Amino acid sequence: MKNCSLEETVQTVFGKTAHIIKRERIHGGDINDAYRVLLSTGDSLFVKTNSIDNAEFFRTEAAGLAALASSGEIGVPQVFGMGTDMEGGFSYLALEYLDSSRRGSSYWEDFGHRLAMLHRADCSAFVPDGESGMKYGFTEDNYIGASPQKNIPGRKWADFYRDCRLMPQIKMAERYFDSGLLKKADYLLDHLDSRLREPEFPSLLHGDLWGGNVMCGPDGRAWLIDPAVYAGDFEADLAMTQLFGGFPAAFYAAYHEVNPIDRKGYSERRALYHLYQLLNHLNLFGTVYLGSVAEILRSM
Repeated sequence: MKNCSLEETVQTVFGKTAHIIKRERIHGGDINDAYRVLLSTGDSLFVKTNSIDNAEFFRTEAAGLAALASSGEIGVPQVFGMGTDMEGGFSYLALEYLDSSRRGSSYWEDFGHRLAMLHRADCSAFVPDGESGMKYGFTEDNYIGASPQKNIPGRKWADFYRDCRLMPQIKMAERYFDSGLLKKADYLLDHLDSRLREPEFPSLLHGDLWGGNVMCGPDGRAWLIDPAVYAGDFEADLAMTQLFGGFPAAFYAAYHEVNPIDRKGYSERRALYHLYQLLNHLNLFGTVYLGSVAEILRSM
């Protein structure tokens, strides 16, 4: 990531006379500081900032947004630039500022259709050595929230999900587990291939698809933000939409019309996909999530 001030990025994108006239703090994020930045040109930017040491967050987020945008199936904010502002002492990601409009009458149905089309699109370009049978992973490691997320390419979905998703989170969470839970976790990892299906095709996933990462864009349709992108089983994205709620039945019905959901055994697989996200929440935010993690481990 280049050393480039936010002002320099503004001038590169909007012209040499453009400059920042105001920054308005936006609240709600757990990891980064966020601002609406008003420019002398009349344009606005959405800018995230963090410490210089955490600049990699933004580079990988930009790569994830670019991957989602390349499908042409769903809206994501345009990336205007990123860098490390050495004088200001921060790293940043400058994005298109999305002015939300009123949701269209078919908002959820349209979102279900378009997410399903994203999941059915060819994603082999995002998995290194795809020609040698690698189906899952991404071009590089990235982050799920503030946690590192491994994306080492894999051929079998259960192996990838064990090695790159559950195992690293369980290792980080061991300090919260008693001996009984540790045994349950070890047993699950050893038998994961009997609990997860091998999907017919890999899908490009948002990776962190809860309601807070979907917003209504200026066109009245759903746009995606804050991705943790990789190629995997589309059920992992669907499961995340159900972890914290907020997605109506119309969304799932529309999704099923384009990309049918195999409901046989899905409830158990959904719990395993929830487990990854809940482990991450446990590792980031503490014991309030331990009960939910323990419940899933004991049920397997």
